[in-house]
Amino acid sequence: MALTREQMAQRVARELKDGYYVNLGIGIPTLVANYVPAGMDVMLQSENGLLGMGAFPTEAELDADMINAGKQTVTALPGAAIFDSAQSFAMIRGGHVDLTVLGAFEVDVQGNIASWMIPGKLVKGMGGAMDLVAGAENIIVTMTHASKNGESKLLDRCSLPLTGAGCIRKVLTDLAYLEIEDGAFVLRERAPGVSVEEIIEKTAGRLIVPEHVPEMTFDRAE
Repeated sequence: MALTREQMAQRVARELKDGYYVNLGIGIPTLVANYVPAGMDVMLQSENGLLGMGAFPTEAELDADMINAGKQTVTALPGAAIFDSAQSFAMIRGGHVDLTVLGAFEVDVQGNIASWMIPGKLVKGMGGAMDLVAGAENIIVTMTHASKNGESKLLDRCSLPLTGAGCIRKVLTDLAYLEIEDGAFVLRERAPGVSVEEIIEKTAGRLIVPEHVPEMTFDRAE
């Protein structure tokens, strides 16, 4: 069974470490803010100029002026800082973000990512993604393994215009967690109930399958 958006966010949250500065991209990545482990000190950063972003607000906490880069309403933790976008991008370009979580349309075995343009379709555009992939060394891509038409998004070579080249090493899809090594996707974990055969079938790029591929587990309290 494929992971839900919430489960994908939970799995990504396991990559967080105490003291990390983290940027969450638009879409599934923003949900990671709801799953920061209790007691862990993580500073979430948004390109529009917020450092110290909290979880999504309840109705009582809602402040229409407190938004992330995707224009979603968010909360700010005690000690949060608000500043202009120029300072925010200086932080990103200066390599001060420890982990970046991004969505994508395609990723290939060379670590290339396409996330900003589909010819002939109206999409939100580049945003801060180009700066994020250029300024960060630790990036996790979260996306569905295949399109709605069943076409793989994990390719030998991206077909869409690139956001960044050779910058991706980790990919979490609704079917699996993979790492990119030596020109191939390496299958590290599979979603609960998802077979290795299904992942092989839906991965167009070169795929290495270790002898043992553990199944992800999820704690309801997580």
